[in-house]
Amino acid sequence: MKPHQASTQCQREAPTLVRSGDIPEHWPTRTCGACDHVRVIVRPQEPRDYEAAKVVYAEAFKRQDHGDRVPPEVGIFAALWEAKDVIDELSFTALAQNAVVGHVTASRAKVGFDSVVAVGPIGVLPDHQARGIGSALMNALLSAADAQDVPLVVLLGSPQYYGRFGFRPAVELGVMPPEPRWSSAFQARPLRAYTPSVAGPFEYAPAFSS
Repeated sequence: MKPHQASTQCQREAPTLVRSGDIPEHWPTRTCGACDHVRVIVRPQEPRDYEAAKVVYAEAFKRQDHGDRVPPEVGIFAALWEAKDVIDELSFTALAQNAVVGHVTASRAKVGFDSVVAVGPIGVLPDHQARGIGSALMNALLSAADAQDVPLVVLLGSPQYYGRFGFRPAVELGVMPPEPRWSSAFQARPLRAYTPSVAGPFEYAPAFSS
């Protein structure tokens, strides 16, 4: 998801992180000026989120010049899920009025012989973008990975956007991208369990190259 400037017409309610438990059927709404916003919550991914998450990625990555073509991010997510390379406890779903509006995928990856986490896809339905949902999903993933002593989280994306979460060019940490042309877009975020020994060639789960 690309970064967006928040609207200045009203102050939106920040997403709430829910660790576990069922989602209440109705959440209170808040009216602010001409805006009527529903409270958004972020919780760990559940098996029932699969189809809705595919819709999120299809809509979030849709390109006008591609017609009805399904974005590749949908296929990557489906392949990761089928191969059981999605890390359930580190992948998160955003909901508004109990409907899925955003999702972030964490998957198994390697740097040399060390296990790390790859982020992506991450997306929010277009009508719910620019409300801090993407940031809430990313922060939830990073916090959960840190709590589980994951040393390093890696992604491919905009340095200007993901730098706000502490990501930096992975090569600065000695992590080599599968494609040298990715350059500074290939980024890594060291967590508390990180040590400089986590270095070497990076390897995504097979779904990324299928």
